[in-house]
Amino acid sequence: MIQLTLPDGSTRSFAQHLTAKEVCSSIGEGLSKAMLAAEVNGKIVDSSTLITEDSKFRIITAKDKEGLEIIRHSTAHLMAQAVKQLYPQAQVTIGPVIEDGFYYDFHYPAGFNEADLEKIEERMAELVEEKIDIVRDVISYDDAMNYFNSLGEDYKCDIIKDIGASETLSTYKQGDFTDLCRGPHVPNTSFLGSFKLTKLAGAYWRGNSDNPMLQRIYGTAWNNKKDLKDYLFRIEEAKKRDHRKLGQKLDLFHLQEEGPGMIFWHPDGWLVYQLIIDYVRKVNKEYGYKEICTPLILDKSLWQKSGHWDKFQENMYVTQCDDKDLAVKPMNCPGHIQVFNKGLRSYKDLPVRFSEFGCCHRKEQSGSLHGIMRVRNFVQDDGHIFCTEDQIQPEVNNFINQVFEIYSHFGFQNIAIKLSTRPEKRVGSEEDWDKAELALERALQDKGLEWEVMPGEGAFYGPKLEFSLKDCLSRVWQCGTIQLDFSMPKRLGCSYIDSDNSKKVPVMLHRAVLGSIERFFGILLEENAGSLPFWLAPLQIVVANISTNQIEYASGLAKKLNNIGYRVKTDLRNENISYKIREHSMQRVPYILVCGDREMASGQVAVRTRTEKKVSAMSFDDFVALIS
Repeated sequence: MIQLTLPDGSTRSFAQHLTAKEVCSSIGEGLSKAMLAAEVNGKIVDSSTLITEDSKFRIITAKDKEGLEIIRHSTAHLMAQAVKQLYPQAQVTIGPVIEDGFYYDFHYPAGFNEADLEKIEERMAELVEEKIDIVRDVISYDDAMNYFNSLGEDYKCDIIKDIGASETLSTYKQGDFTDLCRGPHVPNTSFLGSFKLTKLAGAYWRGNSDNPMLQRIYGTAWNNKKDLKDYLFRIEEAKKRDHRKLGQKLDLFHLQEEGPGMIFWHPDGWLVYQLIIDYVRKVNKEYGYKEICTPLILDKSLWQKSGHWDKFQENMYVTQCDDKDLAVKPMNCPGHIQVFNKGLRSYKDLPVRFSEFGCCHRKEQSGSLHGIMRVRNFVQDDGHIFCTEDQIQPEVNNFINQVFEIYSHFGFQNIAIKLSTRPEKRVGSEEDWDKAELALERALQDKGLEWEVMPGEGAFYGPKLEFSLKDCLSRVWQCGTIQLDFSMPKRLGCSYIDSDNSKKVPVMLHRAVLGSIERFFGILLEENAGSLPFWLAPLQIVVANISTNQIEYASGLAKKLNNIGYRVKTDLRNENISYKIREHSMQRVPYILVCGDREMASGQVAVRTRTEKKVSAMSFDDFVALIS
């Protein structure tokens, strides 16, 4: 007799061994048709898996997160099957699930093109219609090597060698295609109707530039046609909002080969950049931070003491001077500790809060660079808090307030929070970790916030909170973080004198709200499609005349606005007013004030916004009140 416990706590008993599919059929025929896989004792398995003992049992359908991942993984196999049928000489390598989709890498020297993608997609659709069963088989190491060798699949043999003979190997067969895979997969290809191949790319085998270049095909797959359509709409909208295009169109910045991963800021872009920093600097001051500035280059010995040299060396730029090895800082933490260590600190001095808009450099792989979102030279709105254990919770509370205040000011309201707890490899006592994790959790509870726990995802030196923005296209951007550190302060000799005159090591909180200013700038551009909030717009107001009669009047209005403190310019060109309006609207100028004879006679302005065609006539004072 086998007893299965369902998610609602109810149980079902069966007289003999049976498959997950048969269990599902006993619960309901409709549910059985929707079943993709099952969770048995915490493990996701195929619907054909035989259940032989008492278990906790949950049905997985396309509505579940795990179900969507199975659909995407199975669609990657579907694509590989179509590729092998159309291009038999192509070798298959790996095809994992990624965010919103999947990819598969192929060794195909002839190379694929866009026309090939259409053919592959058409063949995939035909295979879906064939409703081909997908069957799992356990296979020995030797049989796997012999089978894939016989097919000439060298890369699969490479993967099998890495796995080794000690592990259980499995294959999945669908029609004439068999792939090495752990699974699980959907029962048959009819579950895979909502997909789209999206792009081609190159990728080195195992990410090593010494290995052959492979052809990577990206795709997306969803539960249904509506979800696929919505996703494709978001992708097209994201293309229109691409910060790289907007940066060029609005003359904000550019990138070029001579400075890979480095940004050339133009006057308007640099103005916005400084406005962002000025605002965060003001809020930092209100929250008790003292701004400091630490060296860009520091001796190798300091990075060795901090632990960065061992763990981060491959991402650091190094140089030499006076026969000493130096490193360009990839982060600001060790420098902040040097400032804290100058002078004797008392418990009465804590907490000490330092902030810095620190210029950092990291040797990112060229393939990972992306506009201003992923660069090698960037500035962090960095900060470090040195405090006692008892001060952790109030300091985290304080930081959460700051995060929400700043994000709200930039127009972001939808914030996701994750609590990452102790990893397997860590430093510090269990008691320290207990206190730290509890302090973070209580801070979130005090605010009445929802969060997701990420077990084992904390840093080796302490747990952390991560704050992610959800934008208008439902994309999630991880920006803010606060991390507890028991390790670095001790390694670098941090101490304070406690109330009993004993010397103690402070807890160090690493925190940032925006993260990289460059990346946040890119997020802002895409969120607003280039139409930055009025306070951030590099040019806030244009005063344009209709004819030469209004030149003096328009110039006077612009001067008054400039004196108040607004960023304003006149457009007195001998051009049609419609042309002027169109040009400045395309440049995302928030307000265009049109001055004609009627406005001049009445002492008014005709106000046009960048988003509305409607023109409102009002007095100068009323306009100032509107924008104040």
